Amino acid sequence: MENNDQNRNEQIPEGNEQNTSNLSFNNRIPLEDLKNAVAAIKTELGKVIIGQQNFIELLIVALLVDGHVLIEGVPGIAKTITAKLFAKTLKTDFSRIQFTPDLMPSDILGTSIFNVKSSEFEFKKGPIFSNIILIDEINRAPAKTQAAMFETMEERQVTMDGTTYAMDKPFIVLATQNPIEQEGTYALPEAQLDRFLFKIKVDYPSLEEEIKIIQTHHERKGSKAQELIKGVLTTKQLSDFKLKIQEVMVEEKIIKYIADIITKTRNHPHLYLGGSPRASIATLNASKAFAAINGRDFVIPEDIKRALVPVLNHRVILTPEREMEGMTTESVVNMIIESIEIPR
Repeated sequence: MENNDQNRNEQIPEGNEQNTSNLSFNNRIPLEDLKNAVAAIKTELGKVIIGQQNFIELLIVALLVDGHVLIEGVPGIAKTITAKLFAKTLKTDFSRIQFTPDLMPSDILGTSIFNVKSSEFEFKKGPIFSNIILIDEINRAPAKTQAAMFETMEERQVTMDGTTYAMDKPFIVLATQNPIEQEGTYALPEAQLDRFLFKIKVDYPSLEEEIKIIQTHHERKGSKAQELIKGVLTTKQLSDFKLKIQEVMVEEKIIKYIADIITKTRNHPHLYLGGSPRASIATLNASKAFAAINGRDFVIPEDIKRALVPVLNHRVILTPEREMEGMTTESVVNMIIESIEIPR
């Protein structure tokens, strides 16, 4: 096995990790079906969504490693529609919950109702009991309702009246929030933020993309975007792909590379709060998925770099001084990445 690992590393020229998608490998794991499925999802979404390739790829990676995603961006840049259409490419159940200030935990989880015929209470499941959950404007619900999501997101279960109800697989929460509007919103607690695999910041499209968005909308002539998307991935296929990703090889020096970066966030002068061990595990899992969808059965440093910003975006906090200077978490994370020697 060590000789095979060495041969794989020798195929990657130093400093050219980003070009590995064009190379061929003798993989231990068959990954062609996974690559085809990812391409099919991107093709379907490309019928409606213009640009946002990074956003879509991160959603796919989160799906493959059972990670929840927090999506942040100003209104009107296709956060919600992309999440909805992404869910439609999967042949699974989908549920959308609009968070509002008057939303109660029972509105999400469900409630016990007295059955007159049986003279017993019966639990009526709420909309959280689905596979892909889209929570729109998650920061509009009060703390009590947000806290109701803790057990569900972390342990994939709901405990009600002493009875535990397991969530069906897959179970993924896609939550959106608007970073600009503050009135009527409640900041998510750090404990809940840490339960999201990624925080994806969605930006405005470029001029060329904006023109294509307008043209595409005009050419649809009023037809609904949802009608153009079809399901391409079954639950069984997804389960098989997840097992393959678990088999992706990670060398000790790659694990140390992850640990070095996350540890550096905990004592960096620009950061008030660094990444937890959950951030290290999230980086590892996401990196394995990035490797697999690029046709490799082993992780390289470029996969780690690809995962770090969305993994740490919501897990590290800038010091007040750096925040006042306009520094961003992304710039500090990239600064830390540049300061750590890349394993060879």
